[in-house]
Amino acid sequence: MKSKKIFFSLAVVSGSALIFLSAFDQNPKKIKTETKPERPNIVVILADDMGFSDAGCYGGEINTPNIDFLASNGLRYKEFYNTSRCCPTRASLLTGLYNQQAGIGKMTDAEDEPGYLGRLADNTVTIAEVLKTAGYNTAMSGKWHVSNTNVQKDPKAQLEWLNHKKDFGDFSPISQYPTSRGFDQFFGTIWGVVDFFDPFSLVSGTKPVKTVPKDYYQTDAINDTAVAYINSWKKTNKPFFLYVAQNAPHWPLQAKPEDIAKYKDTYKGGWDIIREARYKKMVKLGLIDSNTTKLSKPLGRTTSWENNPDKVWDAEAMAVHAAMIDRMDQGIGRIIDALRKTGKLDNTIIIFLSDNGASPENAAAYGPGFDRPSETRKGSPIVYATQKQAMPGPQTTYSSIGRVWANVANTPYQYAKAESFEGGIHTPMIAYWPQGIKAKKGSYSNQRGHVMDFMKTFVELAGAKYPTTYKGKSIIPTPGISLVPSLKGNENVGHTTLFNEHFGARYARSGNWKLVSLSNDTTWHLFDLSKDKAETNDLAGQNPDKVKELEVLWKNWANANQVFPKPGRSK
Repeated sequence: MKSKKIFFSLAVVSGSALIFLSAFDQNPKKIKTETKPERPNIVVILADDMGFSDAGCYGGEINTPNIDFLASNGLRYKEFYNTSRCCPTRASLLTGLYNQQAGIGKMTDAEDEPGYLGRLADNTVTIAEVLKTAGYNTAMSGKWHVSNTNVQKDPKAQLEWLNHKKDFGDFSPISQYPTSRGFDQFFGTIWGVVDFFDPFSLVSGTKPVKTVPKDYYQTDAINDTAVAYINSWKKTNKPFFLYVAQNAPHWPLQAKPEDIAKYKDTYKGGWDIIREARYKKMVKLGLIDSNTTKLSKPLGRTTSWENNPDKVWDAEAMAVHAAMIDRMDQGIGRIIDALRKTGKLDNTIIIFLSDNGASPENAAAYGPGFDRPSETRKGSPIVYATQKQAMPGPQTTYSSIGRVWANVANTPYQYAKAESFEGGIHTPMIAYWPQGIKAKKGSYSNQRGHVMDFMKTFVELAGAKYPTTYKGKSIIPTPGISLVPSLKGNENVGHTTLFNEHFGARYARSGNWKLVSLSNDTTWHLFDLSKDKAETNDLAGQNPDKVKELEVLWKNWANANQVFPKPGRSK
């Protein structure tokens, strides 16, 4: 079967979806009819670089009816945290550990200390591995990004690979692929950054997908593959774990024209209008309390919107960001619909969250190389629009929303992706499960949660057992806390302490006290989050003893959880 036909069946997602699965599956498995379990199916949908307030149900103006449906019929978390960046959060989510414990303290470079392996460590288990032992089907679609990257030594050869001109084999060691870490089936990218119209490192199982059709778009492929998996499980009552790891709305800003058109006028009024509207909506929704969560001062400004010479480009950039989220939401709607049509929806817990805050990066400044192509497969040059000389949206440009829009996307918080301030680590999180959630529909939970908590939660719901040993290796105990009490409507404090470190950015939280520093500044800042959730009033100078107390806690945590020693060679 030709590649174009295979992907056409993916896009249609009807009876032909099974054709797509069998065409890509290395080891298709026969489906057995079994007695209906009481254990829930589990679907985790992880957005990439989505801001705290982007979704409609978290204050945004972006059209997200399907995410909003999950929220209005489920539970929204006000105090949920990630680890501030893509691959560390994925490592923590999958293993139930702090990301350094899991082996990914920085990125996916293989380095010479246990916390910086750049891959999931051998003494860890994934949720998929644990749930398989409890009889679950397991599958994943989307972005893996927790394995070492096989990079060509010659930069020219690397670009030829990225540009789809040459083939250099596996994108990571096969032993680190999803199918080697508990997933029965996988379709997606092994690396992080993608060209949404023709992604590098795309595989099915372990086999590279070498061509894609003309109308291919990665967000659609991820979500339609998830639909195909669900449809393939229609005739079995064996429970399943499905991990849908989105690339959207991570840069480059690339979206379908019809989605961009929906937002052509939305952002022409500028940063402040959107940010203030989001804040007011969050207060009205009851998501935040204006007495304890002030709208922090805007960050990253060098000019006002009125005097901004790039306002046309900037408005379009945010329109593309919104379009990418809109398209992702459409796919989530198809996932929900597939669950409903197969009779699985009521007993499926769906989790939706983001891996970190919106990105402040200037993606264009990175230029081509490592994981970024210099031209399309057909040879069209890709413009890295450092001077905003090319409008965002098409395949032939690489750009991002930048610091100011990221600050808007993370309303009401300060800072963004990669930092340990709330704007980098505070994630929207929704749990939906008609049959299992006893809390009031559409309500909020104040349980202080972390992405590492999914392991303990799912192990409990599945009747599984978190192992002490696995494949001959001693497994690190999970520090996660089950979210099940909050699902039942029984409030639980959750974590009394939480910590983070990433490229020098760090925090220690004990109760409502939070000590935090930026990645480029070792100065500690202290906030009382019971009164100041947006971190606007630094109390470090008034409370030196509290600073010292939390600094000791952070150092003890860092030494115990493989933050130290740091790698001997820089990357």
